Amino acid sequence: MKKVLLSRFVSAALAATLVLPVGAGAAFAQGACWDNAAIQAAVASGQILSLADARAREGIPGSTQILDVKVCEQGGAPVYVIAVLEASGEARNLTISAR
Repeated sequence: MKKVLLSRFVSAALAATLVLPVGAGAAFAQGACWDNAAIQAAVASGQILSLADARAREGIPGSTQILDVKVCEQGGAPVYVIAVLEASGEARNLTISAR
């Protein structure tokens, strides 16, 4: 019973950390993230790389489980903020250049 409660608590804590902008950096705090239409337009126009191209450039395997993706302004440049689930079960945010 204790293991079930602990497992549920850990799952709830993990879900909360994915929803909250913890660890995403100044981009979230400034509210400078793009909506989906802006992302699609920027990829289509060549302003930013597609997520697949940016991941390949950074050596992030295609098998990496992605939980959430945002494009935000950080230091005046667009970056992908990618929430991923590690093989260990730990969730973390990766921030990579979108150019």
